[in-house]
Amino acid sequence: MPQTTKPPDAGTTRATTAQTQTQSPLVDKINSNTLMILSTGSGLTYGPMAADLATVLNDGDNLRILPAQGYSAYQNVRDVCYLRGIDMAFTRTNILGHWRRSGEIPDLDQKIVYILKVANGEENIIVKAPDITSIEQLRGKKVNFNQVGSGTQMSARDIFSAFKVGIEETNLSASDALQKLKDGEITAVVVTAGKPSPVLRRLKRSEGYRMIPIPLKDSLIGDYVPATLEHDDYPDLIPEGQSVDTLASGIVIIAYNWPKNSDRYRRIDKFVNALFPRLAEFQEPPRHEKWKDTILAANVPGWKRFDGAEQWLKNDREQQLAANQDRFQQFLTSRDPTTGGKVISEADRQKLFEDFMRWMKQSTAR
Repeated sequence: MPQTTKPPDAGTTRATTAQTQTQSPLVDKINSNTLMILSTGSGLTYGPMAADLATVLNDGDNLRILPAQGYSAYQNVRDVCYLRGIDMAFTRTNILGHWRRSGEIPDLDQKIVYILKVANGEENIIVKAPDITSIEQLRGKKVNFNQVGSGTQMSARDIFSAFKVGIEETNLSASDALQKLKDGEITAVVVTAGKPSPVLRRLKRSEGYRMIPIPLKDSLIGDYVPATLEHDDYPDLIPEGQSVDTLASGIVIIAYNWPKNSDRYRRIDKFVNALFPRLAEFQEPPRHEKWKDTILAANVPGWKRFDGAEQWLKNDREQQLAANQDRFQQFLTSRDPTTGGKVISEADRQKLFEDFMRWMKQSTAR
């Protein structure tokens, strides 16, 4: 497919005409090694993760990650396509699916690439009423879907539409909505947040709060996957020995599909080569818990991965397999003892490698 060129980025250097005429090597270095990444205004998941990127990867003028507060995971997709100066953004796989189906951004598949899938982000419905235990019981009630145009609003509308439950929608920020819930002015709050969310961990069952289960409806398959919230995720909210079924979608970092010979491509490639080898540092405290779920080789079906990330993963896969041939063979045999040594295609091998890395992580944890 032909590559689409993004509108000229007049804001890349952020320099005036006079500054450009006398631009120093230092100015060039600062601008050529700085990347701006959009999080969202909620601060529940993407903001802390963007801050983690800056904290771990920033290296003076050699590499600087500059987190910026976007409006929403939904708006972030449009901003990566059209807003000058934006290099990357956090969004979710279900939102990418909505944008593609809408056709509002022509040739979206050519304009957007993903750098990595970070993890899955869960949907949460919080109530403060002991008699409400299901989505159906929220019919006709005031339910907060977060702010207009937010990714949470889109997900909440998906969910309640799938269950054919009509509600009175309110559009407050998560913190304002939780206060209204506490005061009894609304009945429920929908929150999209990677578990465990520090905000939701403050809620206590002893004070009347509870989570409502969200079963996976057939109409939601493709954009969402089943997920489970455990006592260990929210010990003051979910009783020990119990769990709550919910839905999740993939948290991804996306970028514009810049041509390989461009400066913008080079910068994103530099980000990949800084982040990927240091993933283990993100999986230790005090970094966001969701980094622990990150498998660099995880694919986002139907979307193209950034070429620089694909190349890094290919090189790493070859090195990992060379260093762990015996363990990889053990893994193949554990999946199917009768065909553990069969010849497999490159596509199957890549999928197996992703499963292998998960198996390795689980084996190490035991």
